[in-house]
Amino acid sequence: MADLVCVGAIAGSFGVRGEVRLKSFCADPEAIAEYSPLSDEAGVSYTVTLTRSIKNGFAALLSGVDTKEQADALNGVQLFAPRDRLPDLGDEEYYHTDLIGLRVLDTGGTEIGTIRSVHDHGAGDLLEIQGPGMKASVLLPFTRTCVPTVDLGSGKIIADPPDGLF
Repeated sequence: MADLVCVGAIAGSFGVRGEVRLKSFCADPEAIAEYSPLSDEAGVSYTVTLTRSIKNGFAALLSGVDTKEQADALNGVQLFAPRDRLPDLGDEEYYHTDLIGLRVLDTGGTEIGTIRSVHDHGAGDLLEIQGPGMKASVLLPFTRTCVPTVDLGSGKIIADPPDGLF
């Protein structure tokens, strides 16, 4: 799975002819079809054909999915593309999957925790950080001010969180 990047997820069926509701996690949402065929976590491969844009995603045809029941059974399945099919990233751009699991250190070198997930609610990415002594995870804005350094090679980021966040 290290060479795969999650580019979308199936959100159930659309209609009665085997189409699925497809959520794209790509910067250009329609580009998800360009990375086809996509595979699920079990390694099953699907050729993706977008049929139309719908609310919160696309209606799409997947190879091997011919009925509403088959489409319903795929609800929640994540779809992955090989990293080498994805575009090269510019400076200071990261795939979310590369950030998950990185250690988070403060500007003094003290370990705060680990990135558990990355959330995007429309106003910018938030890093969900979980660490020792924390009762609940903390959301840190993924901005240049709050995260001045990302070092994928050493598996860490340096955070300068707002006062009182941790």
